[in-house]
This record gives sequence, C-alpha cells and structure tokens, in this order.
Amino acid sequence: MTTFRISEAAALLGVSADTVRRWIDAGRLPARRDELGHRIVAGADLAAFARAQVATEGGSGFSSARNRFRGIVTEVLKDAVMAQVEIAAGPFRVVSLMSRQAVDELKLEVGMMAVAVIKSTNVVVEIPDNARPAGH
Repeated sequence: MTTFRISEAAALLGVSADTVRRWIDAGRLPARRDELGHRIVAGADLAAFARAQVATEGGSGFSSARNRFRGIVTEVLKDAVMAQVEIAAGPFRVVSLMSRQAVDELKLEVGMMAVAVIKSTNVVVEIPDNARPAGH
C-alpha cells in the first residue's frame, strides 16, 4: 500500500503541511502513525480526499472539460494576432496559446486569478522514478 508523509501529501494537494495536519486533526483526512510515530496518509485515502476537494471546488458544472487549474496569471505576451498566457496553478505552470482578441476580451493581465480549463483527447501519464513501487 502506498503511503505519504504529511509533507508529501501537502505537496500533492498544493497546500501547506500545517493545512494537512489541521485536516487530519479535524477528522477530514484519515491518517495513522508509522513505526517511528510520524503521521502518514494512505494513498487511497489521499486520492479520495483530493477527489472530494475537486468536486466541491470545481467549476460551474456546465462544461464537458474536466481538467481545471485555478491559479494566478504570471505572464501575458501579445503580438498583433496571437498571445501566450502563463498561469501558475500551485506548483504547476500552465501555458495557453490563444488569439490576442481573446486575451483582450477577457482583459487578462499579470496578477489576476484565472482558471485554465483543459480538454484533451491525449493525456500522457508519467510516474516519477522515486514513486515507482518496489520491484518495478
């Protein structure tokens, strides 16, 4: 069974370790103690919690797109026809190429909150080397 330390769970959820501790103390996120007395969260419990968070904090519910990343606009580059908008969503960088007209109509500017809504028929899933189960 995959387990995560508090700091790892916090990084995956995009919050501080203190926030994860508060969720555990409030009974919102199940955890147990390891052999050294440190609190750990089972991967399945963390996944269920993350899924519930997304369900309660998601978008309007009127879109076929399921991938939403709320963040802050960190860069807007425009030329005569096209624009590039960068959003920092937690530890993730999302870059969108769109028309300059769309950027102007949305009045996108650095420092504002925005939601990157992504719909794709091709999503690549990778597992970092340090997250591979033993024996693989």
